[in-house]
Amino acid sequence: MRKNKPFFLLSIIFIFLFSSDFDRTRLSKNKRQNNRQFQVRLQSINDDQPFHLKEQRYAPDQVLVKFKPMVSDFHIKTTISAYKAGTIKKMRRSNIYQLQLPEYLTVEEMVWALERNPDVEYACPNYIVYITAVREPNDTFFDYQYALRNTGQDIGIPGSPHGKDRADIKALEGWEETEGSEDIIIAVIDTGIDFGHPDLEDKTISNGYDFANDDEDPTDDEGHGTFIAGIAAAKTNNNEGVAGVAWDCKILPIKAISDDGTGYVSWLIDAIYHAVDNGADVINMSLGFALGPDEAVPSLEDALQYAHSQDVVCVASAGNDGEPVLYPAAYDEFCLAVAATDFDDLRPTWSNYGPEVDVAAPGVRIVGCVPTWYWGEGSIPYGFLGGTSTSVPHVVGMVALIKSIKSWLSADEIMDVIRFSADDTNTGEYPGKDDFIGYGRINMEKALVPIKITK
Repeated sequence: MRKNKPFFLLSIIFIFLFSSDFDRTRLSKNKRQNNRQFQVRLQSINDDQPFHLKEQRYAPDQVLVKFKPMVSDFHIKTTISAYKAGTIKKMRRSNIYQLQLPEYLTVEEMVWALERNPDVEYACPNYIVYITAVREPNDTFFDYQYALRNTGQDIGIPGSPHGKDRADIKALEGWEETEGSEDIIIAVIDTGIDFGHPDLEDKTISNGYDFANDDEDPTDDEGHGTFIAGIAAAKTNNNEGVAGVAWDCKILPIKAISDDGTGYVSWLIDAIYHAVDNGADVINMSLGFALGPDEAVPSLEDALQYAHSQDVVCVASAGNDGEPVLYPAAYDEFCLAVAATDFDDLRPTWSNYGPEVDVAAPGVRIVGCVPTWYWGEGSIPYGFLGGTSTSVPHVVGMVALIKSIKSWLSADEIMDVIRFSADDTNTGEYPGKDDFIGYGRINMEKALVPIKITK
């Protein structure tokens, strides 16, 4: 069949490696104690450069297939066997199967064949997902956190660029309304979390999961997830490290990215269902992948729709290569797409754009938590990171604060509050909503005022 039937391969759309700015020479779980030179100051991770596109788009030997509801389990098993495929697993809360292809079939050929089966609702590749970084708290490095409070200070070591006064998300004013509630849960779908980090200890709830290794230990062996979780909800006002946007809210760590910074969309789908079913109020997805004009992952959109129907707000990175918005952020109806701004309230040219962009948040030279093993024994577990990955948890933390004091709001209403309370910082050039920063850079003070913002 393969020799006689021509197939047009899908166009190569480079998948975006989100702003993990972490050096790709990773320490695996069994190498965390590797000693490095003592670090005497905060370091920039990967020289503040966000990661960009990669060539491999999907697993070369797997597909996802959803059978129609009336098809029996026996018939599904028989159909899969007829295609000489193996079942890796049936995915959570769905009639979707992850299949292992026989050696003589390509992904494109299997998808083509399955889509012509009247018992199949849809089939698609298993795409690869990549990671993408009032009362004033007394945290050691708060003065570096221009995203929360920008006074025009140096944003790093002496000689670093200066910020622009009030080019920030108005965190101090927002914290006058609330510092968050322990009842509000932030699901961070990423590389996991360093449970022993001094700014993250006692911040997590149970029921975390590692879909990359299929176990109940979502410990971070890459670094990105720890950084993202710290921006959203690090311990605050504890005389140590950094301040989190949502001081008192809890974190549900879900690992859907492996130690090389990549994962599969099947892991992401399962992670979304797990987050919702375990009480998440908002989901942070500082990750994504590209799809071509004629490509789709209906099972991912179904998972986002399920979360949305449960009033769980989903937030994802727009991307870092000056290209169209990535997925899942591009599923605009069910997900907030977040672009980046810098310390001068300007959009960096690498921040992805498109009509799906809802808002922007600081994403250049952000200071945050790194795993305690990352820099080596004796070093301080903090560093700088940039990209739309780091923009997302600022928005996610704000969602958690809104939910803390306005629990009656639906997901749609919260998404509108965030959009319509944003500062249109590029109004001189692009007045109103635009494709670059959407409605504008988020504003906690406006979003948390004790009124209900309506259209």
